[in-house]
Amino acid sequence: MERRQINPWTWQDEFDFTWGIEVTGAQKMFFCAGCVSIDADGNPLHAGDMEAQFNRALDNLERVLSQASLTLGNLVRLNYYVTDIPAFLEAVPKVGVRLKAAGCKPASTLLGISQLAMPGLMIEIEGTAAV
Repeated sequence: MERRQINPWTWQDEFDFTWGIEVTGAQKMFFCAGCVSIDADGNPLHAGDMEAQFNRALDNLERVLSQASLTLGNLVRLNYYVTDIPAFLEAVPKVGVRLKAAGCKPASTLLGISQLAMPGLMIEIEGTAAV
């Protein structure tokens, strides 16, 4: 598989995302539903703590990816749905190191929304991976 980043500007580098990713020769595409900060029984975790919820949502995303023999490094797209954009932007430098360490610099969208599926949830992460 070949992956080519398309970035007509450079300012996005500070935020670790890519405007576009061209994928050719992929053998597998994987689409993951939104992952949130819940435990194995579906109970919400870390109410009011964006950083902890972001980390747990990534943990859950990694678990789903691993079931398909994939890692964060295989992600080509991440969509973030958040109820508090300033809290998300504050958490990104701390949590984003996980994505950097995995070699993940996906095409991304950040959406501020009024609420998620369960009370107390602040972030939902939806991913697309390619191999």
